[in-house]
Amino acid sequence: MKTVFPKDFLWGGATSAHQIEGAYLEDGKLPCTADTLLQGFRDRFGKGYQKIDPEKYYPSHQASDFYHHYKEDIRLLHEMGLKCFRMSIAWTRIFPKGDEDEPNEKGLLFYDNVFDELLKYGIEPIVTITHYETPLHLAREYGGWRNRKLIDFYENYCQTIFTRYKNKVKYWMNFNEINTNLLLPDFGAGFHVERNDQQRNQQIYQASHHMFVASAKANYLCHKIIPNSQIGMMLAGMQSYPATCQPNDVWETIKHKNDSLFFSDVMMRGEYPFYTENLFKKLGVELRIAPGDLELMSKNPCDYLAFSYYMSNVITADEEKLTIVGNLSRGTVNPFLETSDWGWQLDPIGLKNYMVELYERYHKPLFIVENGLGAKDELVKNDGIWTVIDDYRIDYLERHIIQMKEAMEYGVELMGYTPWGCIDLISASGGQISKRYGFIYVDLDDDGIGSFNRYKKKSFEWYKQVIKTNGENLL
Repeated sequence: MKTVFPKDFLWGGATSAHQIEGAYLEDGKLPCTADTLLQGFRDRFGKGYQKIDPEKYYPSHQASDFYHHYKEDIRLLHEMGLKCFRMSIAWTRIFPKGDEDEPNEKGLLFYDNVFDELLKYGIEPIVTITHYETPLHLAREYGGWRNRKLIDFYENYCQTIFTRYKNKVKYWMNFNEINTNLLLPDFGAGFHVERNDQQRNQQIYQASHHMFVASAKANYLCHKIIPNSQIGMMLAGMQSYPATCQPNDVWETIKHKNDSLFFSDVMMRGEYPFYTENLFKKLGVELRIAPGDLELMSKNPCDYLAFSYYMSNVITADEEKLTIVGNLSRGTVNPFLETSDWGWQLDPIGLKNYMVELYERYHKPLFIVENGLGAKDELVKNDGIWTVIDDYRIDYLERHIIQMKEAMEYGVELMGYTPWGCIDLISASGGQISKRYGFIYVDLDDDGIGSFNRYKKKSFEWYKQVIKTNGENLL
């Protein structure tokens, strides 16, 4: 069978610890920043890390309870034919406070068991080192990544997990969607700063510099400890279009793209891009760079560029028309595109455009590690079997895979594809489980009530055939 996808293409699915595991205080784990977030968009953004109230419901505390269902879930992933499984390690399972010298053995053992179960079925673990899961202690006591001390804590964490899992995991990613630092450092950078704070830009870019240095140290350690490993960065991806061919709209679009691609420019090339000096001057940013930082970054860039892609946006020079759209980005409405239940504009062709742009920019392999349609699924009985008839999800994924193929035929090197939330999980932005992405339905509602039973959706069998035919059978 002739196919554009190579034989070793990594077909899989993606999750994160705080959105799927639950058991947030079990076996020595302590809270991470995500564990302080209530349900609802307004309660998850802009308030910092509030004290956990035992009378309130925090979605991450039980999530989809993968912690106690991982064997069942991995059996289902194997039945679907997955070649890989993207997941994250919860930093607070390994170092509960984040600044300890010695790790928590029970936390290490849990991931040993998960990796062993995956490998038993021939499923390659793809591990994000930290996915919006900064230890709460590091956020409160140190100010998150604004504090240079976190570089050493992260290095110790990486040294520990690389050494422990060197024979089990060869694909790694450092920080999830690091470019979201610009809009919401609360998620990835472990600190909150008000939007009108005059030091906001200084704090965000200084924290990002510390993360760049930490990434370089992790890249060095990973290659040293696991010689056959690959370690990449991860970007919140979005194709951006100018609202018109008016030159000011085009210029604003270039600047908007560079705001995001600044992060991949640094981590993929190992150096700050040419526009940094003028950008920082305009923003009033003066980075504190320690001796050796730039050399370390230069010598240890990332091996591949992983990214999420859900939608595109439209940029205009008219500030009054810009609003927050979709996946933590600013833009305006594209009249030529459909819109999801959550206001995300669906643009499969934009994925192809974006892939070509990224590959042309970096000439390194790409990995689509998040893509999917969040929708309100309905569990129904079909021929006596509980399922979800999610043709809308199949249609979304099919159209994106077609564009992936076209980009690869054009010459783009793509390592793999892991649709987001292959098992239903908690939404990062709103904390609901009713915003479902998965091929596997989890019986749980937005108030945390349900049996936690797993049910295969129609898309389960569809994706199984996609993988079995290596991307050829999409219907």
